[in-house]
Amino acid sequence: MKTRSLLFTILVFALSHSAPLAAQSPQQNVAGEFDTFFKQRIAEENITGAAFAIVTPGEIIRIGTTGYTDTGKKQRINENTVFRVASVSKTFAAGLTGVLVDEGEFRWEDRVVSHVPDFRIKGDASRVLVRDLLGQSTGLIPHAYDNLIEDGLSMERITDQFSKLSYICEPGDCYSYQNSVFSLIEPVIETTTSRQYDVLMYEKIFQPLDMRDASVGYEPFISNPNHAKPHVKVANNRWATVKVKPNYYRVAPAAGVNASVLDMGKWLMAQMGSNPEVLRPDVVETLTDPRVKTRRDLRRKYWRDMLSEAYYGLGWRIYRLGDEELVYHSGWVAGYRADIAWSEKHQLGLAVLMNAESNSISELSTTFWRMAFEQIPAAAGAASLAGASR
Repeated sequence: MKTRSLLFTILVFALSHSAPLAAQSPQQNVAGEFDTFFKQRIAEENITGAAFAIVTPGEIIRIGTTGYTDTGKKQRINENTVFRVASVSKTFAAGLTGVLVDEGEFRWEDRVVSHVPDFRIKGDASRVLVRDLLGQSTGLIPHAYDNLIEDGLSMERITDQFSKLSYICEPGDCYSYQNSVFSLIEPVIETTTSRQYDVLMYEKIFQPLDMRDASVGYEPFISNPNHAKPHVKVANNRWATVKVKPNYYRVAPAAGVNASVLDMGKWLMAQMGSNPEVLRPDVVETLTDPRVKTRRDLRRKYWRDMLSEAYYGLGWRIYRLGDEELVYHSGWVAGYRADIAWSEKHQLGLAVLMNAESNSISELSTTFWRMAFEQIPAAAGAASLAGASR
């Protein structure tokens, strides 16, 4: 009895003299609330698999994963499971281009025909500049020849069709979303550097940012044993596992990147200044400068109740939500959805990946940012910095 009493006394003394538990930060509180909401909505939608990462410039504060790589439910999604990030690939294309411009390989103001002499359209093709490719402001009809991408035609055969395109506005003056035309940045990069696009992406972006699961292309994706398989809705509101479609991999800058949610957390942190030796803050500022208005975004479900203005920069969307601003991009290819966004003012970022074509990804993202704006104060100095740099 004396031994038990002594042990009890020691335990009470230790507890009474131990340091109090640290209070959670507002970021951690939001991360916890979002984790609960995320898993609840994924379960309600019966989505096969999904993952998210929440970051600050200094750390990944939470990764959440749920579900499986396919409907067989043999392999769980984890932080290293690779997804297709679809059009979020455009942010990587812009980042790599910004690095190469910063290194003096070519300029944003270069004419595309100077590096891709075979680029022909109706009218004067020399009016299209490199920045117009990444800025979705070439002045050509939106989504030019996406149907040919989906039909499986090679980029060379699609490029041959560009000669049939006419300007709908002066390059740089209006928003004109592209995949095939956007991907002309690949031959620009390869011509000026004499290096392959995927190799440069690995050497300049993936490797120095320690993005160990990231890759470009179809073969690296399907050969990874920990990749999330695509899913589409079928009869009775069920999700069915389908084959990976290689078509949009043919336009690698537009939709060819594969990454895990851990990778995406590191990519977000780089935008927010965590690796200035890889991605300089002035490069990020150039990429995220609002250039052309994207009025159609103001009608997007879930976002439309929040957005006051929407723009495209270089490979990134810039959303204004009253006094708030987000740098954002989404992605959608057969069987996958992706969202990525960050707030300079609140020093916070979110990435969401799904191996299912569910519109609930927009509900998840907007719910997170509502939580963040309500609970997290602006970082010291960030608001004035944001105002000065936009």
